[in-house]
Amino acid sequence: MNKLTRLLTLLVVAFGGLGAAKVASADVSYNVGYVTEYYYRGILQKSSSASAGIDFEQEGFYVGAWGADVGDGMEIDGYLGYGWESEEGFSASIGFTGYYYTGNFDDTYEEFNLNLGYKIFGLEYSVGEWDGSGGQDYDFLAASLSFENGISITYGTFGDEFDGDYVELAYGTTITEADIDRGFYYLK
Repeated sequence: MNKLTRLLTLLVVAFGGLGAAKVASADVSYNVGYVTEYYYRGILQKSSSASAGIDFEQEGFYVGAWGADVGDGMEIDGYLGYGWESEEGFSASIGFTGYYYTGNFDDTYEEFNLNLGYKIFGLEYSVGEWDGSGGQDYDFLAASLSFENGISITYGTFGDEFDGDYVELAYGTTITEADIDRGFYYLK
């Protein structure tokens, strides 16, 4: 994971060069949420969980933090990267995500992410390392379809030293600036 740490440091230094003069044109957003069941990549994290986050984006570069209650402590995520989208509907992003935990819920995960998309189709590939049990490498691949009516379907699968896959069918909408989502999982 030393390579991940070195790259993260390099990216933070590079983002630091954006300059204070350009910060005025940057987008900062905040989020607060609550779910009755917190699932991530098909795995139940906790029943009844509150979360909050902050994101900073400027000219395709992004950095953010997000935290959630996982029962025995907190999950605190940090992420950064660069994303691009064309007028024709193509999109791509590359980034780093770290999942850190207080308490005894889990150990640290750090991964590099690559996302590609075209209109309603999305493809995600992540490769990382989990610090538990002496360290284990993993990769994750997901393909998704997200329709304009709020319905989406995702197939995700783990590889390398982790194993498992899932299918998620979800519906999301916005009601007076509040996002409402519902998802169903099939775990293999």
